[in-house]
Amino acid sequence: MANKPLPVGVDNFEKLITEGYYFIDKTLLIQELLSIKGDVNLFTRPRRFGKTLNISMLQYFFEDARGADGKKTDNSHLFQGTKIMQAGEEYLSYMGQYPVISLSLKSTKQPDFHLAYQLLVRQIADEFRRHRFVMENLPEEQKKRYEDIIWEKADTGSVSDSIKFLSECLENYYGQKAIILIDEYDVPLENAFFEGFYKEMASLLRSLFESAFKTNSSLKFAVITGCLRVSKESIFTGMNNLKIFSILSKNYCEYFGFTEEEVKKICRDYGLEHKYTEAKEWYDGYIFGNAHVYNPWSIIRYIEDMMADNTAFPSAYWANTSSNSIVRTLIEQADDDTKEEIEELIEGKMVEKRIHEDITYDEVYNSMENLWNFMFFTGYFRKVSENMDSQGDLNAVFALPNKEVKYIFRTKILAWFDEKIKAKDRTRLFQAFLDHDAAILEEEISELLLETISFYDAYESFYHGFLSGILAGMKGYVVKSNREGGSGRSDLFVRPVTRRKEAFVVEFKTAKKFQEMEAKAEEALCQIEDRQYVRELNEDGYEKTGKYGIAFFGKDCLVKVR
Repeated sequence: MANKPLPVGVDNFEKLITEGYYFIDKTLLIQELLSIKGDVNLFTRPRRFGKTLNISMLQYFFEDARGADGKKTDNSHLFQGTKIMQAGEEYLSYMGQYPVISLSLKSTKQPDFHLAYQLLVRQIADEFRRHRFVMENLPEEQKKRYEDIIWEKADTGSVSDSIKFLSECLENYYGQKAIILIDEYDVPLENAFFEGFYKEMASLLRSLFESAFKTNSSLKFAVITGCLRVSKESIFTGMNNLKIFSILSKNYCEYFGFTEEEVKKICRDYGLEHKYTEAKEWYDGYIFGNAHVYNPWSIIRYIEDMMADNTAFPSAYWANTSSNSIVRTLIEQADDDTKEEIEELIEGKMVEKRIHEDITYDEVYNSMENLWNFMFFTGYFRKVSENMDSQGDLNAVFALPNKEVKYIFRTKILAWFDEKIKAKDRTRLFQAFLDHDAAILEEEISELLLETISFYDAYESFYHGFLSGILAGMKGYVVKSNREGGSGRSDLFVRPVTRRKEAFVVEFKTAKKFQEMEAKAEEALCQIEDRQYVRELNEDGYEKTGKYGIAFFGKDCLVKVR
């Protein structure tokens, strides 16, 4: 097992099996799909949780695959030894029996509607081209329509009806209704919202999906995947045959993402049993339905890195798969209550929010409630528990799922605050610092503390970064942190470029109670004296040295100076 290559970025089922990649068997998704018998099944999961690979697996299982000459291809060997092969003939009888239409809408992420439309047309044309052998059975008029789509000459009306038309052509050829698979259906919607053509894209997809799924007698069943359940009123208009399986659903919980046993097994298979606890802390924590789930993308990447270097540190792999701009937006739009809630989440506490799944991308930023919901359904929070209030609203208790997501929050908060600090006029703060004006310095620091979000689970490191950030940028001065000085380590040195001016040592303390702040600030000053922090400055030619003792308690500070 340990010799098998890890499937980093491999989302084609045939490639994964035939090229011998490590495989975690999710084939019983097929059994459950056939047992539940939904006409149109929408699966919503966070990005990089195995949606595309599962769509590919479904295609290879169900498709009566034909080559360009129309000759049948047997794909049953791909499933030898998998769990579905033990499920019984009632399920295996479906293998290789149906025409399949498979489309991915990932490529429609484009800067304007024209380009997005072109890429969608191209995806559809490729799928028509894959099935072009069916044209031999078509009358001339339909053959012409088919060729127009292949050559991307079809008008908008024909494109909107194209999936339904292809399924009709396939049923005519095979004598079997078609299975339709749509991967990442909401990528064009999310992109269109950010790029400013949401209405045009929503209208196009509404027409495409309505003809394919609502009024299509040639449809056997359909599977659609995406990150977010988009309101029925916006895309899936009037589709009473739509079954939605989100992260709240009890069905299909273990088929997207890795379960605990699967992660333990992959650690064993690669001789990394001792890394399991670390992997759990960083990448576990999701709850889909009743299943505890790990982030599969991050687990695979983590195992790959550990195999290369057993002493390597874990990374936030999922953080690098997109901009994570939604976290930045939450921070930027946060009022004081929301900032406090973010602080509690980072500290490891929980918050309770009303949850609802019917969100449209153009409504995500309309309210903080929509933003919280969007982030929950796309993987930034885990559900600890849920309840229904007296009004009949469903509420969920949220927490951050793991260290990886906490890292995303930390880095986005620090980047946001750094930009905010750079944009702020700190002239008054700098002058107060140089003038030894403790009162004004307290006022300026406290004002900045109110604007930011504290990392309460790491007070020392937070305040250290905070002070370094706000003091940086003084013209003619350099801020150095955690430098050796005397018999210990000072928190900050603020050195002027010229040694004719005064240099400063800054030491801070955190208080456990508000009433302890003055004593803590005094303790900081005494530490500077006792440990001779100024000696390094003196030895470097600075004759004049100022000393600051600063105490913090939450978002309050107290400054003492000598």
